[in-house]
Amino acid sequence: MSEFIKSLIKDIIIALILAGIVLYFIRPTIVKQTSMQPTMNPNDYIIMYKQAYRSEGPERGDIIIFQSDLTDSEGNEKLLIKRAIGLPGDTITVRDDQVWINGELLEEDYLSDDPSNGSGPADIVDMTIPENEYFVMGDHRAVSVDSRYEEIGLVSRDQIKGKAVLRLFPFDRIRRF
Repeated sequence: MSEFIKSLIKDIIIALILAGIVLYFIRPTIVKQTSMQPTMNPNDYIIMYKQAYRSEGPERGDIIIFQSDLTDSEGNEKLLIKRAIGLPGDTITVRDDQVWINGELLEEDYLSDDPSNGSGPADIVDMTIPENEYFVMGDHRAVSVDSRYEEIGLVSRDQIKGKAVLRLFPFDRIRRF
């Protein structure tokens, strides 16, 4: 075997090992829905850090990617992107387009400016979040199917796949989260 072929095989093996290591830590993801507008738009290309919650759970305000029980047109379970709002032990109230955590109004400067940014299907009053579960909401509340809805409900830590850390595309909107 020639030196060139040996060198090529060695380079390919090194590239595959490096790719495997990188993919262990991150995963590229494309946003498909409008529920996180204006923070994220459909077809935004984001990077998910898969090891973000290996030892600790999400913090309030983190944008998480989790496995839901919803299915797409082909019957596959959907990954959803939402913001962690309620943490284990928190008591949450959602009423009149506002979120209260442990009796204090949550400041949410990331919300959509859409005037129809309604509070969802029904108010939530004094729900205490159990251990290892999270209350999540989209930034565009009028269209977001999130923890306010039965189909999603609270998200268990086991369902969380990672944290959105970087938008790479579109290039004029590159941003860390």
